[in-house]
Amino acid sequence: MSLLSPRFPISEQEVELVVHEFYAVVRTHPGLGPIFNKHVTDWTAHEAKIVNFWRNVIFFDKVYDGNPMRAHMHAGDVRPQHFDVWLGLFDSVLRRHLNALQAAAWSELAHRIGRGLRIGVEERHRNTVNPPRLVG
Repeated sequence: MSLLSPRFPISEQEVELVVHEFYAVVRTHPGLGPIFNKHVTDWTAHEAKIVNFWRNVIFFDKVYDGNPMRAHMHAGDVRPQHFDVWLGLFDSVLRRHLNALQAAAWSELAHRIGRGLRIGVEERHRNTVNPPRLVG
């Protein structure tokens, strides 16, 4: 546990609830489900990893050692438009399970992170469709 205060008042149990509920929704989503189901072979391990990601972001715990940008860029089938769907689903789970302050604060973080990931995926897609040309 970090010595810093969380970014907003929330319990670790609430973080776990949101993550588990979100992935229950994602697994059955007609657009996102096939992509996630292709890449995630162990949902329990994946959800535990994402709980740790959010513990880093919200509680400043040093329990996550992954690289979300690399994972999303190298998946190959993640497109920029998927982030709007992802964030919409995430926001709906936040509103269902948290109070308004918690939901708004976590949503702001998720949208900021989502914008960064989307930019990375857009850049990768641009370079795949139109590879940079060497001059000379």
